[in-house]
Amino acid sequence: MTQLAKNHLQALDAFILELHAAAGEVILPLFRADHGLENKASLGAFDPVTEADKGAEAAIRALIAKHYPDHGVIGEEYGEDRPDAEFVWVLDPIDGTRAFVAGLPVWTTLIGLRHMGRPVLGLIGQSFLGESFVGSQALGSRLIKGDTVTPLKVRACPKLADAIIATTDTGLFDLSEAEAWSDLRSASRLARMGCDAYAYAMVALGTMDLVLETGLKAWDIDAAIPVIEGAGGLVTNWRGQTIGPRPQDTGGQMLIAATKACQDSALAILAKGAKS
Repeated sequence: MTQLAKNHLQALDAFILELHAAAGEVILPLFRADHGLENKASLGAFDPVTEADKGAEAAIRALIAKHYPDHGVIGEEYGEDRPDAEFVWVLDPIDGTRAFVAGLPVWTTLIGLRHMGRPVLGLIGQSFLGESFVGSQALGSRLIKGDTVTPLKVRACPKLADAIIATTDTGLFDLSEAEAWSDLRSASRLARMGCDAYAYAMVALGTMDLVLETGLKAWDIDAAIPVIEGAGGLVTNWRGQTIGPRPQDTGGQMLIAATKACQDSALAILAKGAKS
């Protein structure tokens, strides 16, 4: 948190909730409705984007430009604007667009803030459920739902055999990654799939213990780091290293763990699929 005063962070913490509210105003009327589905991919692949994705990011960017015009932005839908600024917002307006299109309420809005290149504040929001998981190492993490504010804390998970783990889609793994996932799943108590970044929030809430992902970009990761760390958890790549500003350079691999014990056990298994 180099040179970032606590009162400044608190102001930004309040602002991130405004950003989430603005995104929700765009997204919710289009959820389980005519959302204007398009396919961003080519050559027979399917990479969905909707009017909700694009409209929500535009709304967030407009508020940032109004209140913090010197801040940079990195977003999934509209790219980079001053990515080397002192403060940079990293946006995924709808993480889990496939879930959104299917009408499943496990999509989230991810809003992260970097200071001097390091994620310092994050929000994982689920507007349909009225949930905002927001936090930082300096201020701690909390769940805001209506007028109720609940501190977030990862649960004690003394060993991997007790862990509830998750990944978005095993089809995203290459062969070595899939083998590592299979071994990790065998070593854990219970595995769930298809929750996207909502699983990250569940680790912070203390209902899950570990999330494994690959192929992620900055907008998939940055918001999660402060929320998980503020709740007492850990976020690294599959080698146990800090995730850099370009996670795709090491395959976009991410491991979220509630405890050091679970993390250590998982990393030993994941070594066979870890990218360098």
